[in-house]
Amino acid sequence: MSFVLTPGQAGDSPQFRAVPETRQGPPARRPPAQPPGRGGADKAYSSRSNRAYLRRRRIKAVIPEKSDQATHRKKRGSRGGRPVSHDPDLYKERNTAELCINRIKEWRGLAFRFDKTPDSYLAGLHPRGAILWIRSLHPI
Repeated sequence: MSFVLTPGQAGDSPQFRAVPETRQGPPARRPPAQPPGRGGADKAYSSRSNRAYLRRRRIKAVIPEKSDQATHRKKRGSRGGRPVSHDPDLYKERNTAELCINRIKEWRGLAFRFDKTPDSYLAGLHPRGAILWIRSLHPI
């Protein structure tokens, strides 16, 4: 699990690349962490740069195309390119990220942002993420 803190006014889509880049591999004496096989996100992340980033890393994009992007592509005709591939069944699994965020916010201090500095807020995110990860290994 990796966390990227941004100012409140910063958009989510520009941070799309920062999250996988902060992901750390396992401890020494083991091979480095493999990149994920697919990257899921909602329509807000449907941009050429995000899709190109996933292609460069050989990650399958599970991001639906925005309707305005589709009409613009169709309007350009053969120069508009091919439609993006989208697997609706894999897209349904995207809710696991939303559920994880909700689980993180079960801690009152993280939900209401009592910690005002980024360092102290991040200090609360890491133990909460570790607890969620440990619980996922041995569900009750």
